[in-house]
Amino acid sequence: MKASVYIATSLDGFIARANGGLDWLPGVESEDNSGEDYGYHAFMDSVDYLVMGRNTFDIVLGFGGEWHYGEKRIVVLSSRPVEIPERIADTVEWMSGTPREIVEQLAERGAQHLYVDGGVTIQRFLNEGLLQQLIITRIPVLIGDGIPLFGPLPHDIKLRHVETQSYANGMVQSRYLIDG
Repeated sequence: MKASVYIATSLDGFIARANGGLDWLPGVESEDNSGEDYGYHAFMDSVDYLVMGRNTFDIVLGFGGEWHYGEKRIVVLSSRPVEIPERIADTVEWMSGTPREIVEQLAERGAQHLYVDGGVTIQRFLNEGLLQQLIITRIPVLIGDGIPLFGPLPHDIKLRHVETQSYANGMVQSRYLIDG
């Protein structure tokens, strides 16, 4: 099974402010990016499940409005039960376990490509050697402090650069494959 990350960071490597705030991220509809989706929809079409941590789930729920992920199957990882609103209960479920256990359970269901999201969740999957691809979009802003994308590692992880694309608004997206 393939597991990928698709995420944005500030230029100084943070995925959110220390309080979880994402106010520094430009919206897809903002005039500075001309409605460009940076390959997001094609990426989402390629995945079977989105696996996210509880904190990320809570932040996404806080956006309000229509559920951002439509009918995509979502797994929320947490050691404690997660309250899932009725309106999304058909596509969102809670699971507990190690990243390896989660991957095994989803593979048994026939999943072939996972989208892994959320700082701690990404770090745990990376530490267990369960990610094959990183797609990182760097936003041209320095926020100075926040939640880092990467944390301590048990060993070096070699990446193979596949491509980098720059956009007129200053965003730069790079795709890496994880060797090993």
